[in-house]
Amino acid sequence: MALIKATSPDRATSPDRAPNQHAERLCLRIDGDSQAAGRARHEITRLSSLVDPPLLEDMRLLVSELVSNSVRHAGASEVELTVAVSSEKVHVEVANAGARFRSPTPGQVRRDTDPGWGLFLVDRLSQDWGVLSDGGHQRVWFEFDRA
Repeated sequence: MALIKATSPDRATSPDRAPNQHAERLCLRIDGDSQAAGRARHEITRLSSLVDPPLLEDMRLLVSELVSNSVRHAGASEVELTVAVSSEKVHVEVANAGARFRSPTPGQVRRDTDPGWGLFLVDRLSQDWGVLSDGGHQRVWFEFDRA
């Protein structure tokens, strides 16, 4: 099975960008193959008891796009997915050690000039997002407000 590590949502400290409180958390490492996006979408469904169906569908769409980007464009052999759900926010990160890309500025992504739909959809559907590069890893994160 390509799913390397999965932890059930449990009480854990939220990630850096999420509110400074406890959050339900899902952490996955997924093999970077042609089935990665589908596995990520399936695993996001595990959070269905924590978020409303419309938000869950937006999460599934954006995660699918970003995982696909990690595999297709960055050539990542493994993709890390982290989701933290608090009472105020949902914070999602997709990370890989593949090739880096020029990251557009939130609010500046245009469908007519940027290839693909991934970051365009992230920019339009999430309340906040960004790209972080550190130590050979690149992380794309996005947030949804729940309040």
